[in-house]
This record gives sequence, structure tokens and C-alpha cells, in this order.
Amino acid sequence: MVEVIDYARPGPLTSLDGVDPLALESIAADPLSICLPVHDLVIQPTGAQTLDLPADRFDENQIRPASSLVQRLLALDPAPLTTAREPDKRVVGTCRHFAVLSCALLRHRGIAARARCGFATYFQRGQGLDHWITEYWDDSSSRWIRVDSEILGQTVLPHPHDLRPGEFLTGGEAWSAYRRGEIDASRFGVHGTENWGPAEIRGNAVKDLAALNKVEVLPWDEWGRMTDAYAGKTGADYDALLDELADVCATDDPAAVSALYEHEDLRVPADLLR
Repeated sequence: MVEVIDYARPGPLTSLDGVDPLALESIAADPLSICLPVHDLVIQPTGAQTLDLPADRFDENQIRPASSLVQRLLALDPAPLTTAREPDKRVVGTCRHFAVLSCALLRHRGIAARARCGFATYFQRGQGLDHWITEYWDDSSSRWIRVDSEILGQTVLPHPHDLRPGEFLTGGEAWSAYRRGEIDASRFGVHGTENWGPAEIRGNAVKDLAALNKVEVLPWDEWGRMTDAYAGKTGADYDALLDELADVCATDDPAAVSALYEHEDLRVPADLLR
């Protein structure tokens, strides 16, 4: 039987079970007030390199469960999560960590929320950079609002609390745009690496489907046929599957999203859920 996805409840990687309740008591009730403090809970590895941290601190970007991220934060500084941390007391992580922490805290307050994997077009002009954001359901406007917790309170965009269409493309949205000839895939990829092109869009499309099923993997996790896809070893049949994936994700029908996720090439294996 196909499971109905309830985005207001935690998934296996966004549960905060085991976290000291006192650390969560001060979490706000409205979405933006929940997301804003996350900016001061995570630091990118590039930002942490100047802090003279122990080498093992950089392993924090390998942490998948939000509960483990929060427990590490509390071990560094036991203050409530609404308290801004000094840079050396933040967990070392990627954009995925900002997005997943925000998603976990929103779900903790019973707010329907999802992490999304795709590409941001607002960091470098003319490029779509590998990125994760969070979105939450707003009843008053009957829509999902996309928020980039990593840049809240900064000047990258005037509205990181409500991203405009095209500023962030999910993996599926980027794939459809590529297939329609609307974007140059060579301009989509991972900043600071050689990983650019259709293969990166394929990978993020699959990761975004997983996130829509409340499984928010690490940016470099691979499963199914993803390794072959990154190496250019898949063909038309896999691309046709991704066409279906993009169409299903665009309909935003939880039943269809859940059903497609059962495909053997798309479902995340159990060893990536811890």
C-alpha cells in the first residue's frame, strides 16, 4: 500500500527524538522565526578552515540525522538552539545541513516542511550551483514557500525568506528545463569542482525525490544507478525514468511521489538512513 506523506511529521533523518527538550523549548511557532536562528548553528567547511578546529570536527559534515546534528551542537554549547553560536561552536556542515535542521525544527512545531535538493541561481550570475533549501506550507497563500536559511539575514538576496520562481530549481525542475533546451547544463554543478553538466542534474533530481519522501541524504550519497549516471554510463532508459520523476515531482501529488519512490533505482537503501 502506498504511504501518504505527512510533511508535518518527522522522517527518519528529521526526528529530534533523544534531544534534550529544554534545548527545544524556545523554538518559535512561526516558520521564519524558526528558520532564522539556523543561520548561526552551521558553518561551511570553507568558513571553518580559519578557526583552527581539530581535524575531526570536519567530519561533522558527514552527519545525516538532525538529532545527531543537534546533539553535537549541544555538546559544543548547551544553550537553547535559538541562541546564536560563535563560529567555532557551530556544527561544520553544508547547505544540506542548514536545510535539514530548518526542516526538522519546522516539523517539530507541526509545520509541514520539506528539504529540497537542486540548484541556486543567485550565488554566481549565469550559473546554477548545487544547493539545498527548505520549503514550508503556508495556509494563508495556499503554497509552498521556499526559504534559504543559510543566507537569511544576509544581503545575497533581498528576499531569502521567499525565493522567487527560477531563483532555485529543484533537481526535477532543472532536469525538465534541460530536456526542453531552456538551460545550459554545463553551467549547472558544484562550485569549486569539476562536477558540472547533465550528470549533476540527474543526481540532484534523484536526491530531491528522496527528500520529497522525507529522506534527506547527504549531497554526495549515491545509490541505485546514480554512480553510473555520474560516470555517463546510463542511457535513454534512465533519462526516461528521470523524465517521469520530474513530471511526478512537478504535480506535487504525495501519492504519486511515494509510489515512484518504490522504484528500485530510486529508493534510498537502509544503510544511508543513519
